[in-house]
Amino acid sequence: MIKQINNPFILALKARNLTVEIHHHSAYQIVLSNDMPFSSTINGVVHDRLHGFLIKPQVSHFCVAEKGTLNILNIEPYSNIGLKLADRFKENEVSIVFDTPSATTAFFKTAKDSLGIHTVVDALLAELPVNAYDERVIEIVNYIKTNYFEQHITPQTFADIVFLSPSRLASLFKQQTGSSLSKYLLWTRLRQAIYLTLSEKDRSLTDIAYDTGFYDLPQLNKYMYEMFGMPPKALKFNSDLIEIY
Repeated sequence: MIKQINNPFILALKARNLTVEIHHHSAYQIVLSNDMPFSSTINGVVHDRLHGFLIKPQVSHFCVAEKGTLNILNIEPYSNIGLKLADRFKENEVSIVFDTPSATTAFFKTAKDSLGIHTVVDALLAELPVNAYDERVIEIVNYIKTNYFEQHITPQTFADIVFLSPSRLASLFKQQTGSSLSKYLLWTRLRQAIYLTLSEKDRSLTDIAYDTGFYDLPQLNKYMYEMFGMPPKALKFNSDLIEIY
């Protein structure tokens, strides 16, 4: 079954029997074992039989989990939740490794043995302040939800909707969400592209790229690799990705 959550800054996957080559991406990434320990090399350091990790953006790494299932969460770094994660690192620290399930639950402040995606996401969201969003921000969010596939959306498009200058709207949106409008739009498109890639496997990736607002497949490949360390073709065929939230 394929599900989605209503936070556009979190792209979460569940992967089984995963092996990926060394890569990096522009998101914070949380990888948690759903059952069996796994191995990972992070920033050149080998970690065997770990149960999870949190890494900063642009940190080189790869994972080998030939048995078991991994929960993988990629989080946009300049969203409010990404900025909150940044505060969890010590000075000069680029990764936080969890050697045991108890270390993981202690870090995320979840109940013992509660490492499911929804539990972890709920714990992350619980740390954020409850914001009363400006009605103009809500209007832009709703516009993106229903029009993300339009290829010619510009800052002026958004400004015209709420009768603000592009610079004033950009400042307001960033102040309330922590993210730029362009990043918000990109993550919405990527989330939908991944959803279609995994739920409609008979469709061509080129069609999916066009239908989710990308100019072509190379552009989708570029952003997918930046965020996930692999192009959509690898996401679709080389990894047994069984669920997206």
